[in-house]
Amino acid sequence: MTKAMLEGIRVLDLTNVLSGPFATLHLALLGAEVVKIENPKDGDLARKLGCMPELNEQLMGTSFLAQNSNKKSVTLNLKPPEGKELFKRLVKTADVLVENYRPGVMDRLGVGYKVLASENPRLIYCAISGFGQTGPDAHKPAYDQIIQGLSGVMAVNGDERLNPLRAGFPLCDTVGGMNAAFAVMAALYHRERSGEGQLIDVALLDSIMPPMGWVAANLLIGGQHPIPMGNDNFTAAPSGTFKAKDGYLNIAANKQEQWEALCDVIGAPELKTDPRFQKRDIRKKNRKELTPLVEARLALRPTAEWVELLNARDVPSGAILDLEAALNQAQIAHRNVLQETSVEGIGTLRLFALTAKFDKCTGDITAPPPRLGAHTAEILGAVGVSAEELAALKTKGVI
Repeated sequence: MTKAMLEGIRVLDLTNVLSGPFATLHLALLGAEVVKIENPKDGDLARKLGCMPELNEQLMGTSFLAQNSNKKSVTLNLKPPEGKELFKRLVKTADVLVENYRPGVMDRLGVGYKVLASENPRLIYCAISGFGQTGPDAHKPAYDQIIQGLSGVMAVNGDERLNPLRAGFPLCDTVGGMNAAFAVMAALYHRERSGEGQLIDVALLDSIMPPMGWVAANLLIGGQHPIPMGNDNFTAAPSGTFKAKDGYLNIAANKQEQWEALCDVIGAPELKTDPRFQKRDIRKKNRKELTPLVEARLALRPTAEWVELLNARDVPSGAILDLEAALNQAQIAHRNVLQETSVEGIGTLRLFALTAKFDKCTGDITAPPPRLGAHTAEILGAVGVSAEELAALKTKGVI
């Protein structure tokens, strides 16, 4: 029987909204037992976020459903002494803890890393925040768009007409969450060899910087500031978005042989010998003259035909799809990127599974996103809390 990669690993998930839940989603898809520790009143804020008010009222908003498959939910108030004691008992059973509070919050609650490490020295504690646990900006509030602005991401997007421009999804939160999941996996590997747990400090601002490596290198090494170029690729021409008869397509004729093949496919072989376009760096300087000439030929056929013709000549190209078409394309179905899961009272949902494919392990959705507190009795019962104690704790508002 195929085993899950992280079978036997327990993760306590104290995260909210996006960066933290995105990190723990990947651990859950890899087979870890991820236990969400949520406040008894309304849980993860994402439970109230989404385009369907009726689901928000059920505390099962689309934002929550998107990234909480394969997890369990326990309600626990960490402020009263009883809540702290129960939490410490759970920590003793855990391998990993992930939280995305502002720096200092867990310490003020009396359950910071030092306290929990004394309870469980093998604990891997991952703290995700906007700016990190230390530094002049550590205690500032941060949301994805704040980080997009401070990181330079918004400054390099758009063009001369629309700049600065944010990415159309929470880029910094998701990249930060992926960085945290990567760090947790590395820490688990280190623990296998050393037996030691450790503290991981992940900042969203730090996390989004390295993906801008090419653009940053041009500035850091070459002294060249980025110029917002919209849908054009700054490394080559013609490379970017082009208009065809019935829509748009992306073409990446980045190599000389791809450029020459493009000229042949669109029926403009004379462009190959035009002195304005003969060499790569010259084409880049003259892209504003080149693009209309290419688009004049592309206007003669629909997008789908050009994509087929260009790819047949090894000129990378692809249609520009709206989100619905992108989610339903045959390649995504073949790769099993989206999987179905049934949520009681809501119905069958298509949610993202693990996109890395392993030949010896799985990354499937095996359980739907949980209702708030659905696993409180199961998880706390396993650490010795009786049914009578659970009832008393509920009366006190601890669970």
